[in-house]
Amino acid sequence: MIAHTDIQIIKQNGHPAFVVIPYDEYVKIRRPFIPDDGESVPHEVVGMTIKNGYSLIRAWREYLGMTQSEVASRMNITQSALSQIESGEKKLRKKTIEKLAGALGLSIGQLQE
Repeated sequence: MIAHTDIQIIKQNGHPAFVVIPYDEYVKIRRPFIPDDGESVPHEVVGMTIKNGYSLIRAWREYLGMTQSEVASRMNITQSALSQIESGEKKLRKKTIEKLAGALGLSIGQLQE
């Protein structure tokens, strides 16, 4: 039995040239390693917070290769609102942290400093 995978192969001159996959699958493939214990933070993310002075939120976003606009869109907020969140100047509400974690594909524990 063949399972429906939503993957499309596009051929040129009879040979496979491109593969079209669902966006969620693409994100899984392009995304760097994220520990699955719900609490760990990769060394590279910690390094960005120390060496560059980034907030943990900005470090995660950059580590994941996402733009502010992309994350803001997933959170249904403006890019400038996300910029203010990343500045780390004010304490975030629990609901905001939950939306941010969902947009980044992380656990709440991975966003807590």
